[in-house]
Amino acid sequence: MKISRVEEMRAMDRRATEELGISEEILMENAGQAAVHVLAKERGIRGKRYVILCGVGNNGGDGFVVARKILSLGGHPRVYLLGDPGRCRGAAAVNLAILSRLSVEVSRPETATSLRREIVHADGIVDAVFGTGLDREVRGLYREAIELVNVRRSWVLSLDIPSGVNGETGEIMGAAIRADATVTFGLPKPGNVLPPGCDQGGRLYVTHISFPPFLYNRDDLKIQVNDGPPLPVRGREVHKGAMGDALFIAGARTYLGAPFFAAMSFLKAGGGYARLAAPAGAIPAIAAQGKELVFVPLRETPEGAMAADNFDELCAVAEKVDMVIIGPGVSLNPATQNLVRRLVPAVAKPLLIDGDGLTAVAGQRELVRGRSFPTVLTPHAGEMARLTGLTAAEIKRHRIDVLQETCAAWGAHIVLKGARSLIGGPDGRVHVNMTGNPGMATAGSGDVLTGTIAAMFGLGLPWPECIRKGVYIHGRAGDLAAAERGEDGITAGDILDFLPEAVREDRRHGEGGAAPGMEVYP
Repeated sequence: MKISRVEEMRAMDRRATEELGISEEILMENAGQAAVHVLAKERGIRGKRYVILCGVGNNGGDGFVVARKILSLGGHPRVYLLGDPGRCRGAAAVNLAILSRLSVEVSRPETATSLRREIVHADGIVDAVFGTGLDREVRGLYREAIELVNVRRSWVLSLDIPSGVNGETGEIMGAAIRADATVTFGLPKPGNVLPPGCDQGGRLYVTHISFPPFLYNRDDLKIQVNDGPPLPVRGREVHKGAMGDALFIAGARTYLGAPFFAAMSFLKAGGGYARLAAPAGAIPAIAAQGKELVFVPLRETPEGAMAADNFDELCAVAEKVDMVIIGPGVSLNPATQNLVRRLVPAVAKPLLIDGDGLTAVAGQRELVRGRSFPTVLTPHAGEMARLTGLTAAEIKRHRIDVLQETCAAWGAHIVLKGARSLIGGPDGRVHVNMTGNPGMATAGSGDVLTGTIAAMFGLGLPWPECIRKGVYIHGRAGDLAAAERGEDGITAGDILDFLPEAVREDRRHGEGGAAPGMEVYP
């Protein structure tokens, strides 16, 4: 499913009205109707008391429609307008005028205190205060009302996005509604799916409000949910070489877990042949855990890191494999970092760079950009800061923009890891991954991801679909681990253990419709 930036949605609205003749009144009616469908499904309407908090823009207009339809279905709506009704325009003003002719009480509170009793005794709250275009901090009566709703905790449905969430970035603009469900119109916006805003919305429903598919499936909409293609069929007569042959250049004397998790996750996710090139002194400890791995012992520095004179041998091994992974736990040893910088442009195979390998290439993007074969970088926010020169805070605030700019500058695919990991490409496309959970913020989790991506390539998915599927499967394995063992205390080993189940589940379901936690509604 595509994800629309706020301005893209405004343009979609304009095209619908100006080119297709779908009036603003029809779009608002459809939005209100879809919201009432969700309300009926989640809570029921007949005989129920609902408080509808409305602003004076189109989001408030959607709320007016909801109030009218609650009344028509035997419910008891009460509307509170948090602003001057004289500022309502267009379809919002039309629907406010209709309410004035019906037995729906519309009040304009002076303070949030006057809302308290109604909110406490309501069966539910409909949040129609702000839409997705909010770009300033919430203050005054609006903030008081939002905080009151959050404290009193009646069940809440937000229209389009929880009020107080920035639709473009997911930022909380001072205060934001904590909804139990959100129905968003046209397409999800970045603020619906990116943290921290996505955590405010509860279950996300999407309604196209009668937009035709050519509007909401356009190729120029660059952001979308990471649903991923189906995995290729694993034939009965395949052999290990046919399921991918990957070289992992990883590890040091003091970093034994990273190489193990990276290489073993390749096998656990379905890959066929994992070669692990590591310092000779580190191999016995790794081999005790990963007997299925094939080892390439490397000469060491006095500190137990890879020596620079391993270059020719590593290039020779790289020629035999399908894909190379470099960086997990290789250390920051100067000789090893220099080795990585020499290998990156020399490896004539698809390449994944992670961990300490990212530190090696930071500030030298020409090493990556000049490659003839595809490359994927898998940084977390701190590593992305080293790659871009931006602060982690700047990256967090503008994740999609930074990712698109960095992919273009480096000529590479990038997985920006974190809550709702983002997968970006040089063409500006960004996929938002919906699997995964906070329990996966643990040492070694990123190493499991590198091997999982490599396994998807080994299984036969083309570039860059293998990256998207790897991120999805990795997150799903974490979700299965959390369901079985709880988020607290999940380790990289737990994620590794659930990779086979995540792959089996994915094969069973194939390419699906809505993402986890998201439902498309009429």
